[in-house]
Amino acid sequence: MFRVGIIGCGGISAVHAQVIKELENTELAACADVIPERAARYGCAAYTDWRELLDREKPDAVHLCTPHYLHPIMTAEAARRGVAVFTEKPPAIDASGWEQVKEAATRVPVGVCFQNRYHPHIQSCLRFLREGIYGELRGIRAFMTWNRTAEYYAAADWKGKWATEGGGALINQAIHTLDLIVGFLGVPDQAEATLRNHHLRDAIEVEDTAEIYLRKGNVPALLYASNAYSQDAPVILELHFDQAVIRLEGDLMTVIRDGKKQEIPCVTDPVLGRSYWGAGHKACIADFYRSIETGTPYQNAPASCDATMQTLLKLYSQWKDK
Repeated sequence: MFRVGIIGCGGISAVHAQVIKELENTELAACADVIPERAARYGCAAYTDWRELLDREKPDAVHLCTPHYLHPIMTAEAARRGVAVFTEKPPAIDASGWEQVKEAATRVPVGVCFQNRYHPHIQSCLRFLREGIYGELRGIRAFMTWNRTAEYYAAADWKGKWATEGGGALINQAIHTLDLIVGFLGVPDQAEATLRNHHLRDAIEVEDTAEIYLRKGNVPALLYASNAYSQDAPVILELHFDQAVIRLEGDLMTVIRDGKKQEIPCVTDPVLGRSYWGAGHKACIADFYRSIETGTPYQNAPASCDATMQTLLKLYSQWKDK
């Protein structure tokens, strides 16, 4: 049985707490948050100092549900104590922080919460690529159109700032879609971004909209991501093969071939939290503990996330250097 702690008890922590309580090999032993009432919300030992949690509780693993900029230092401190780390995205907001996370992973198991990798339709698309079922990949396009307001950013003093969030729509919301695109495409030869703030200019420093162009060989990948829409719409992800177009929208996969459409719904685990977060959290977290228990590689270890993070950091860096 793994004794587990959660550091940071904001909204997303509820998903982690529920999964930890549901898994047979994990026990939620303690939580830490700077707000005492939030630290106590799950009925276990509560701390306002995360280092005290690590030192007194000596958990087997901790889940980091904290502001982005804290992930590297918390990962490093946990690793120094021999504690495994499962971190929310992004694992880091700059190159030095990402190196810190990768170094920690040489000492303890570290996992990143890219839960959408576990969706059955994503697994199917990866198989199509491996086996060449529809021929060569010709292109990828994706659209993430969600809604974030000034009130959303005002509710947390770290959001909307370069120094603490690391960016906006791309690093916070669209990072999952970027991760899937890079997983399909491979490490891009070319990566360019145009970042804009359309509707939150008086509220945040970072972008509310990002237009991304990636290319690997002769294969282009386009991503449009914006928090300026009227609702949190399902992400659309499309792969263009020689012989078919595969379109993913929510839990529906549409195969378009020879002028005909085949719609393939997917039954997934119950969605935890908001529907547009996806339904892969339980599978993602369960696999982390399975990998520790069996001593086998974890799909979302930092090494497997390096291509995504290098691409993400390059996109922000080249934009800031303009």
